[in-house]
Amino acid sequence: MFLPAIYRFLEHLHVIKNASEHTLRNYAIDLNFFKMFLESILLKSLKPNDLADKIRIFPENYKRDTTKDHLLSLGLIDRRLIRNFLAQLNIKEKNRRTIVRRISSLRSFFNFALSQKLIEKSPLEDIESPKIAKNIPQTLDYDQIQKLFEQPDVSDYLGFRDRAIMELFYSSGLRVSELVSLDRENFDPKSLLVKLKGKGKKERVIPITKNAAEWIMNYLNHAERHLNLDGHLRQQDEKAIFLNRLGTRLTPRSVDRNFDRYLIASGLAGKATPHTIRHTIATHWLENGMDLKTIQVMLGHSSLTTTTIYTQVSPTLKKSVHEKAHPRG
Repeated sequence: MFLPAIYRFLEHLHVIKNASEHTLRNYAIDLNFFKMFLESILLKSLKPNDLADKIRIFPENYKRDTTKDHLLSLGLIDRRLIRNFLAQLNIKEKNRRTIVRRISSLRSFFNFALSQKLIEKSPLEDIESPKIAKNIPQTLDYDQIQKLFEQPDVSDYLGFRDRAIMELFYSSGLRVSELVSLDRENFDPKSLLVKLKGKGKKERVIPITKNAAEWIMNYLNHAERHLNLDGHLRQQDEKAIFLNRLGTRLTPRSVDRNFDRYLIASGLAGKATPHTIRHTIATHWLENGMDLKTIQVMLGHSSLTTTTIYTQVSPTLKKSVHEKAHPRG
């Protein structure tokens, strides 16, 4: 049966693979999209809402009506049906990355079904995913970084927090999700290290600069952190490093919203995001002699191929490579 197999797959990702909720949700969205396609093709005689339940990411917390599960069978899904699905996907979906992700989700599901002996052959076995041209990451030069960092009002508690965030971003190239999830216990100011929980819940320990550590310590010890004032409430979350104006853990959305204000003030709106600082420091590391393998570890990239994109970003590196490679010097 198709739906029980889907739930076994999601449970496998959750329990065995330790996939994040974000990853599970994306799989559920993609598989639900395919499920709706199957209903439109295989179950034309049914009423529109007969199998309208969405796939949930945590099936153990959700009781489904299983009486119609037999109507969507894995055995009915062949390569011809998959090609039909891909044709519709290319017509309806404009974002190429979404198309590639949905094909990848399907491929992972059918490989799981094959490993569980639920099918004899994956219907995606001979189907290739479309290629995506890699975009060159946008970066800032040092003067732009300085201008951006000058925007928060550090005489204000929340402005001081935002400057500390910027310093940490530029110090070590954290993702926004990694920064907001930082707890006090993850930060060691003496050894200048932070422990991060990255994509797929993978942990890594990376160094930070003395400057960034001082900003964080001064923020943690800020007198207003424990006061209720007009602009913010006192600390409510004792574990989190970075707090919002309600005194609870800062969210990625809040970081993005705060940065939007500073980017507009610095004239960088439309040219940068918090993630741009990650790309920027990676490029600056490379320009200053850090090897790609170390940068890969620092950024938490699972593949070195992802890290090598930064060799195409820096005009300084391009010029250096060109001068070394050109036969006339």
